[in-house]
Amino acid sequence: MAWFNLVGMAFKAGSHIYQNRQKTKMLMSDAQMRHAEKMSRGEIEYSGKVLENNSKDWKDEFILILLSVPIVMLGFAVWSDNPAHMEKMKLFFEYFSQLPFWYQTIFVGVIASVYGLKATDLIKRK
Repeated sequence: MAWFNLVGMAFKAGSHIYQNRQKTKMLMSDAQMRHAEKMSRGEIEYSGKVLENNSKDWKDEFILILLSVPIVMLGFAVWSDNPAHMEKMKLFFEYFSQLPFWYQTIFVGVIASVYGLKATDLIKRK
């Protein structure tokens, strides 16, 4: 008789968990639909896919490392107290600042898009 009680309890628990999962799926579906409606009306900004893609992506870390390399090199040039290193760093930044504006814009735009920023807000021509 105890086996039947255990089987009955397990069935009830499993049924309850299944019902909760189905209810959660329905609520998530409704929330996604309301969110999409708000985006289509322009009440909120489109951001769902950006956040979803950023969570399983390695581009952010790569861009962070790429951007950190000149800063680390600059720090090394200052702390090493070697005039040759400082001259090379000055030359690097001088050459980088002389790149065409379109290249600088693309570079900033790519980096901004990786982090989900609007590049047009970041780039202001003098």
